[in-house]
Amino acid sequence: MSVLAPPRKPATDGLDGIRGLVRAAAGRPVRTVAAVGNAPLGSDAGRAAAIDAADVVLRVNGFALDRSGADPVVGTRTTAVVFNRGIRATPWLFDRYRERVYLLVEPGRMTWEPAVIPGWWPHDLGPHPVPNREVTDRLAAALGLDPRAENGQWATTGTYSAWLGRMLFPEARLLLTGFSFVTDRHQDAWAHAYGEPCQVGPEHRIDREGALLTSWAREGKAEILP
Repeated sequence: MSVLAPPRKPATDGLDGIRGLVRAAAGRPVRTVAAVGNAPLGSDAGRAAAIDAADVVLRVNGFALDRSGADPVVGTRTTAVVFNRGIRATPWLFDRYRERVYLLVEPGRMTWEPAVIPGWWPHDLGPHPVPNREVTDRLAAALGLDPRAENGQWATTGTYSAWLGRMLFPEARLLLTGFSFVTDRHQDAWAHAYGEPCQVGPEHRIDREGALLTSWAREGKAEILP
């Protein structure tokens, strides 16, 4: 007589698996989430402490962390890295990578982007794709964008991280910092906390992204740290 295992409960949302992975990486109840963009910031011990005290810390693409002995800026903890295929590696990108979750946003796969991971990516690090149906389409709708347009229209990876923080843990306190388009919505190039500046991609509408995050703060759905 064979014993059949009980059927698995089907996932009701493409974010269920990601939520579980991030929660496991946090290793504790998630009451506070910090999404940290890559804009250059000045030293601020309060900001750095608030980021490191968060239960989940989301970093973006080629992020920077505070160095030992240096003035505190953005803290040192990372729970998950939200990145795209054009990522530029920094000295912190793969530090302690087995303790983190790497979340790949790939809106370009809806139009032109090939499924290629950089050749220098660690062979034992499997990135977890962020589902376009549950994330890209919903975020694009919130921004009034069409990700399936001929040349594509979608959010920056930074705004993806903020959106994921809110969607994955809607009851948690959400802290946002390092997003330059909150205060400068019309820049056509931007600097980074580490590495060279670059042009704002033509697929982005950062004025709308800045307005979205500002509206969250105004409605009490997020706190923007200076």
